[in-house]
Amino acid sequence: MPRQNPPADNHPARLSLISRHLAPVYPINTPYAVERLPDTIDTSLLPKTQSRSLSTSPKMSSQPAHPTLLIPGPIEFDDAVLQSMSHFSESHVAAGFVATFGETLSMLRKLFQTSDPSSQPFVLSGSGTLGWDLVAANLIEPGEDVLVLGTGYFSDGFADCLRVYGATVTELKAPVGTKPQLPEIEKALSEKRYKAITVTHVDTSTGVLSELQQLSALVRRVSPDTLIIVDGVCSVACEEIDFDAWGLDGVVTASQKAIGCPAGLSISMFSGRAMKAAQNRKTPPASYFASMKNWTPSKSSLHSLSPVPHLADHQTVMQNYEAKKPSYFATPSPQLIHALHTALSQILAKPVSERFAAHRAASDRIKKAIADLGLKQVAANPDEQAHGMSAIYLPEGVKGPDLLPILAKKGVVFAGGIHKEIVAKYIRFGHMGVSVLDPKRNDVDHAIKSLREALAECGYKKE
Repeated sequence: MPRQNPPADNHPARLSLISRHLAPVYPINTPYAVERLPDTIDTSLLPKTQSRSLSTSPKMSSQPAHPTLLIPGPIEFDDAVLQSMSHFSESHVAAGFVATFGETLSMLRKLFQTSDPSSQPFVLSGSGTLGWDLVAANLIEPGEDVLVLGTGYFSDGFADCLRVYGATVTELKAPVGTKPQLPEIEKALSEKRYKAITVTHVDTSTGVLSELQQLSALVRRVSPDTLIIVDGVCSVACEEIDFDAWGLDGVVTASQKAIGCPAGLSISMFSGRAMKAAQNRKTPPASYFASMKNWTPSKSSLHSLSPVPHLADHQTVMQNYEAKKPSYFATPSPQLIHALHTALSQILAKPVSERFAAHRAASDRIKKAIADLGLKQVAANPDEQAHGMSAIYLPEGVKGPDLLPILAKKGVVFAGGIHKEIVAKYIRFGHMGVSVLDPKRNDVDHAIKSLREALAECGYKKE
């Protein structure tokens, strides 16, 4: 749907609601700075109700007017996705919901490009971070070695999570704005046996894109028993991932980024090899909710919610849902599952290759505009630049706390920096999902124009 213009008034309290947590001196989700103005926000400006029309007219959005959210997730959501969350309350084991959940799990196989019946999708209530816990609690036992390819804040977080569960972590870190290279990865793999290697496909803190196909081939050749685990939180549904062809063992992601569904779902895919590693571990998983054994229990321990004796025969909770049979370990979120079902239906209406190509084309156009403004990206090598976001260095003399509120005033929300080494030196522009794929929107053009004008208002002139 087309982006709606923001309210005309420029009341400072309204701007503070939008921008107070996005400047580099107080970025969201980082321990390296603090928020400002936590107790001085005029909440009277917030809408008391948000009535929505269910009109399907392509000329108008049913969403309340709001600044365009162009951070690297959450992203702007399609009307139909949001409206699907208005589904009436229903039991999580009711036939209608179970059918929707089953179709959702099957569609995830198509998104990840896996037809291997031993592969297992998981959709759990939680954020993308829960995917780290799934890996660390189930695939790695205390004392086992894991090689973490370091590309920024989020790969660092994955390493920290693994350590919490007792893994012995070796971090192979690259300078800010780049990634570990294949020769050094090969050297590390040849020196020690690693249970798993983790790679952050797109590190949201730097916009660095890691290549997966050649990496996977290298691991299979040098250390074939090593599990290949991908953090795809900021890549799934905008960067190509061919789960089967590339021989991946795990990809973890979340609902609120390129998939285009509100936050609240941890989404992942694991290979049959990874599932065997979880099932054959010598020690119990160090988690209850994140235990794959609780989501994939034996027949004798499965909670059948049907009087039919064969309901759960030789199948797991997730497998039962995919087979459209009710099953239970912990309560899913029916409303979010409906939203995910709608989002995946939209994604798979066309070949996923077209979606990846469209994101690449939009990214190329945005990155050209960034260069035309005389700005540089944190990821300097074009081959290592993500296609769903851009991390942009600020020019000399321009500060994020000055620039971001001006952008917000123009109806565009970018994100501040989050990488501790360069936190005040850059901003982040998210360009994925409907903002770049819906031809009726002008989000990207408006964002580029607003960035150019905001830089000028901050005194920047291209040399």
